[in-house]
Amino acid sequence: MNPSTIDSKEFKQLFSTTLSDYITAIAWSPQGKTLAAASAFGEVVLCENEKLTTLQVGNDVSFNCLAFSYDGQFLAVGGQDGRVKIWRKGQLISTLGNATAWIDKLTWHPTSNQLAFSLGRYVQVWDADFREIVVTLNFESSSALGIDWSSDGEYLAICGHRGVKVWNSQDWYEEPYILDIPSACITMAWSPDGKYLASANMDRTLTVVETQLLISGKEPQPWVMRGFPGKIRHIAWSNISNQNNAPLLACCSVDGIIVWEKSPDESLGWEATVLTNHVDVINAIAFAPNSLLLASAGADGWICLWQQAKQVLQILTGASEGFSCLAWHPQGNQIAAGAENGELIIWSK
Repeated sequence: MNPSTIDSKEFKQLFSTTLSDYITAIAWSPQGKTLAAASAFGEVVLCENEKLTTLQVGNDVSFNCLAFSYDGQFLAVGGQDGRVKIWRKGQLISTLGNATAWIDKLTWHPTSNQLAFSLGRYVQVWDADFREIVVTLNFESSSALGIDWSSDGEYLAICGHRGVKVWNSQDWYEEPYILDIPSACITMAWSPDGKYLASANMDRTLTVVETQLLISGKEPQPWVMRGFPGKIRHIAWSNISNQNNAPLLACCSVDGIIVWEKSPDESLGWEATVLTNHVDVINAIAFAPNSLLLASAGADGWICLWQQAKQVLQILTGASEGFSCLAWHPQGNQIAAGAENGELIIWSK
């Protein structure tokens, strides 16, 4: 199925521009007024009311990650120079870190202005209100490959070689809870309801564990899914539940998507549905807010929208050399995507 064979025009292009290089990351502000984007050439731009503002001109040093704080006051951007830059209302207010390692991961606390960001084997938590370091956590066994707060902010998970470590943010000096993985965990995500933690691993497995079992100190007995054709590049949870009172979990590997739905029969665990339509590697996936509409961004230059995470509703195009990232507007009525050749596009209902 290709774009010319689908009649749906639910989403139409609203805005487009082109940066100088590969779009590495995009994010909407929590209120949905502003879209931020960073490029491999080192540009940082804001798009608001279809107008573009440049926060940082390119200098050939890539920015790799960015995120808005929960209240939208702060924008953090990290990159190859080992630094995190913090803007507030368009003004650069602070520059953090001075690591020899690239900063690939950063994430804000869901209900306060605390930022967690990677520094090689360490993750530092910085408080934007007090402009001070809260704690520096040592992952020890490798560089931190992923960072994620639980939805209530009570726990911070860090992943890397041999698994996931989960710290209690109420007492950073407690020993972390550990989810052992035989290989390296390369990306992970908490479910929005906080009940599950999913880990995508270098050995082509996907591990899902119940949070309560993990933090109970007992054997967590996770589910382990196998049989993926290659590296799992991205995982995404829906923020609404199915009839079995569990969110859907999607992951992408090579050119396919696998959607996992928890069975009411505990002995069956999670049941898989495979979605195929892309003809090249899928780089990013995300569920629309409060919906089971799933979007996937591919190196084939397609954004596929999957109705109920089952069948293709629409295919969006506009990237000459494939899409690299995507982000849903907080209200779900717009979707933005960045591309390998620098295109930045917004579609709207």
